[in-house]
Amino acid sequence: MTTRRVLVVEDDLTIAESVAARLRAEGFEVVLAHDGPTAVERAHDADLVVLDVMLPGFDGLEVCRRVQARRPVPVLMLTARGDETDLLVGLAVGADDYLTKPFSMRELAARVHALLRRVERAVSASAARIALADLEIDLAERRVLRGGEEAHLTPTEFELLVHLAERPRAVQSRERLLNEVWGWQEGTGTRTVDSHVKALRRKLGADLIRTVHGVGYALEVPKVVSS
Repeated sequence: MTTRRVLVVEDDLTIAESVAARLRAEGFEVVLAHDGPTAVERAHDADLVVLDVMLPGFDGLEVCRRVQARRPVPVLMLTARGDETDLLVGLAVGADDYLTKPFSMRELAARVHALLRRVERAVSASAARIALADLEIDLAERRVLRGGEEAHLTPTEFELLVHLAERPRAVQSRERLLNEVWGWQEGTGTRTVDSHVKALRRKLGADLIRTVHGVGYALEVPKVVSS
């Protein structure tokens, strides 16, 4: 199996080296960057990015925007404890998951493995494509089209959409989505689900996902208006 490359972007050298050491011990190839411009430059061939918000040059949110605009790559955002604004903005610009500082290296390694498993999940030949009216999802090529127009989704946005599309009209709780899409056992990250649903609506249309207040979300089969 090809060794996965992880880009660690952190301006605190002590934290950066600690994260790099743990990920190398987990079998990853690790590349370091300590500022925004260098991070964007070195992200071109990364399989995953561990990204701090506060960086010299430009911040991690701008790094995330630029990296995701170039190609979808899983991003694990590192945020200061209680900094909810950075968290929500980070998820909105394409981060897939987050950890608040201080964090354990064991938890960080678990999150990295979970993100990569999500991206690498095998697609069965019998379900290589999902088509619901004008929504088309190619699971093998990880492409999404709505009305013939391709949408640029992050890896986690794609996985969330597939999970909802596999059970159209079925209401799924935020806690269930956290468990089955993100692999989180506890239901404390419901804002993560909300932010990703908001991103899907922005990219694919507000009519696609229905909110069931106090419960969760359901994917509605799109209505196609005939000419």
